[in-house]
Amino acid sequence: MAVVACMDSRLDVFKVLGLNPGDAHVLRNAGGVVTDDMIRSLAISQRLLKTEEIVLVHHTDCGMLKLSEDTFREELRQETGFKPTWAVEAFVDLEDDVRHSMNRIQASPFLLHKDKVTGYIFDVDTLELRRVEPAA
Repeated sequence: MAVVACMDSRLDVFKVLGLNPGDAHVLRNAGGVVTDDMIRSLAISQRLLKTEEIVLVHHTDCGMLKLSEDTFREELRQETGFKPTWAVEAFVDLEDDVRHSMNRIQASPFLLHKDKVTGYIFDVDTLELRRVEPAA
């Protein structure tokens, strides 16, 4: 199994999913967003290391819900003199972003086992995990 999750330390992926070390490849970034680099890591996980399932985990109270893509990019440009070449990938709806990540996985020609992708939202207050159904 490969797990794509947010980098927020409140999300203990192993505890939340009932996993032990060695049970899964855990791939993390801000927001748990499926980016091109995440596709790269998932392709290696599947093709080289033989994982067959992908689990996506977003969480409530995520900082990416509070971030403006354009504002953040402009702040970086003003501070550094350079505009980032990468997308911030901020989002306003957890379920929509989990579905968007599912769609990116489905659309990738590099990934296998696309029928074995599940998405969840972890509630940081109640510690409950809620499944997100893919878009119809």
